[in-house]
Amino acid sequence: MISIWQTVVMYVPLLWFLRVTDGMPDPSQRDVLMLQEALRQTGGRVALTAAEQKLDAYLRQLKEKEMHNTQFPPAMHFFKAKSLIQRSSIFQVLKQMPKGGALHIHSFTLVSAEWLVKNVTYRPNCYICFTWDKSIRFLFSTSQPFPRLECFYWQLLENLRAKMGNPAEFDESLIQHLTLFTEDPEGDYPSQDIVWEKFQNTFIVAGGLISHAPVLKDYFYQGLMELHLDNIMYLELRSGLSQTYELDGTVNDKSWFIKMFQEVTDKFKEDHPDFLGARIIFSVNRAQSLNEVKAAVKEAIQLQKDYPDVIAGFDLVGREDSGKSLWYFMEALSLPAELGVTLPYFFHAGETDEEGTKTDQNVLDALLFNTTRIGHGYALVHHPVAKELSRTRNVAVELCPISNQVLKLVSDLRNHPAAVLMSEGHPMVISSDDPSVFSTTGLSYDFYEAFVGIGGLKANLGTLKELAVNSIRYSSLPAHLKNKAYAMWQKKWDAFISDLS
Repeated sequence: MISIWQTVVMYVPLLWFLRVTDGMPDPSQRDVLMLQEALRQTGGRVALTAAEQKLDAYLRQLKEKEMHNTQFPPAMHFFKAKSLIQRSSIFQVLKQMPKGGALHIHSFTLVSAEWLVKNVTYRPNCYICFTWDKSIRFLFSTSQPFPRLECFYWQLLENLRAKMGNPAEFDESLIQHLTLFTEDPEGDYPSQDIVWEKFQNTFIVAGGLISHAPVLKDYFYQGLMELHLDNIMYLELRSGLSQTYELDGTVNDKSWFIKMFQEVTDKFKEDHPDFLGARIIFSVNRAQSLNEVKAAVKEAIQLQKDYPDVIAGFDLVGREDSGKSLWYFMEALSLPAELGVTLPYFFHAGETDEEGTKTDQNVLDALLFNTTRIGHGYALVHHPVAKELSRTRNVAVELCPISNQVLKLVSDLRNHPAAVLMSEGHPMVISSDDPSVFSTTGLSYDFYEAFVGIGGLKANLGTLKELAVNSIRYSSLPAHLKNKAYAMWQKKWDAFISDLS
């Protein structure tokens, strides 16, 4: 528990301690100031047991050692730092840590690219074509697909692979089309425009595989498995509920998608009783027209009414800097209030390093539209009013460190603006955004960057504990399921502490 002295410090006005003195400052004042700062940071008021304090001391020792290494992973591009992180003793602890829920992941990037290539592309009836812009497309079909604008010639992948002298090398080339990973990220992606172009293309490449109905069922199960292996017990997935197709070309609607998602989730929970479940945040691209978004909002209202246990709410996705602002869609986003219904929003907002633009204002507009959480919120620290509103309304920021770095918002994660938010104890959760594209799985890599890089030495086991609990606290789960989730997580946490003590 927090001591009586700490409680007093939390409530005694700061100025009372800062009395003007004629000479040297009073050391007791300095102690009080340092304690007040420590109490404000994320996890600062989390009471640790004796066993937790022991692990906390061990983690601090490891962190101090890593900070003195010649190569400090958070200061490097993730693609260059990944192998270093994998060898980190801190990372090994984080992999074992129960992390609660993943609240910000997009559906077409949930599963590792390796699984898509080494499992899905080896299935029968999988065709491939090579586009004029040196990309690829996939399609499942009982016969050779007709030529398309970007695909003049489709080849049966099974036949093409048989002609390859080195199938493993060919598979690796396919993986490269599904991820951004490269040995030279600075050289290959010199600007945000270039990295975003490749980023958006990975979704198109993956779409032909994932949208095949039989694949999608296996894909979601595999996605839940990859999360579960990283000690994650709950998922909120951003998805456009894309049309899926059968081998004969039949197209399934959004209801099929939702029912399939629910069935797969139920099956996974049956197979893994320590997994709580998954929900969908219905999402459409912010590049669409006002009328299209109006229709999508109306559709989201109906889908949530029909599937209240699955559909958590609505979001606009896609690159903010090149897309339309939230305010542009005011008429569409005001529809639920006009119709007298509730549709929770989970807006991407402030995923930009530009100040004073329409994109930059999205963090304010997201709050005006009563967003439940803020996706990324990179620009939030530049908006003191929005930051205060977010805090007072308990609107959590979904922090995705690796995404922000790879998409060139920040190079050295020690300089991420979330460091300010963490020092103030701002509502926050950690997530991975598009793990397959960034060559990660689960949340452990992002937790590492947040804990070691953004949080620095101030971040401790209490920080990790609060961030994990936050993923339940700020989830879309109803109260009774949150209580169940807390109990499940606490049991896992206690076992985690016991195993490492």
